[in-house]
Amino acid sequence: MLMAIPIFEGLTALDAVGPYEVLSRVPGVSVVFVGAAVGVNRTDRGSLGLYADAGFDDVLACDVVLVPGGPGVERAQHDARLLAWLRAVDETSTWTTSVCTGALILGAAGLLRGRRATTHWLSAQRLAGVGATWDPSRVVTDGKYMTAAGVSAGIDMALTLAGRLAGDTVAQAIQLSIEYDPQPPFRAGSPTQAPPEIVDLLRRLAGPSPSEEPLPLG
Repeated sequence: MLMAIPIFEGLTALDAVGPYEVLSRVPGVSVVFVGAAVGVNRTDRGSLGLYADAGFDDVLACDVVLVPGGPGVERAQHDARLLAWLRAVDETSTWTTSVCTGALILGAAGLLRGRRATTHWLSAQRLAGVGATWDPSRVVTDGKYMTAAGVSAGIDMALTLAGRLAGDTVAQAIQLSIEYDPQPPFRAGSPTQAPPEIVDLLRRLAGPSPSEEPLPLG
């Protein structure tokens, strides 16, 4: 079973690496990082690079595709080659998935029309522009499309998907192997729990809202 993770400049590392750490442990699953060209793609922090071992033309079909998000989505959602590749592999995939604002890339490819999906809460309103309905759940499944909310939710999605692929026993064993037992020091992991001043601070740090214009559907 082949899982392909497309990567691009400015992606958020955990969006790709968190699910990779889970799903690469599913028996029978092999993972390939795919890019516009073979080589390094710098993540949003700049100090870390992820290596694409294959180009889009090298991976013409896969069983699972997982699209990460990050600031680089603002450019990636207009990348005609990436969107065309996603539409092509979606024709053969068993699961098409995204983490965080990776959902906006799936949407730009026209794959979320009429579906429920989730993404980072700061970008939730943008799903309407690609014909999707935002569901505030941490992991949302609609048909073969599985989307995760912001960044760390990708690990939850990957464990959910591991259960679908290999059964709950295997998924639980993987969870134990990575000792995934979140016990954060603060109740600030969602806008419904965080103190209002923290929510306001993050909105200010995030800067102006991205364009509300609908994304290209291909």
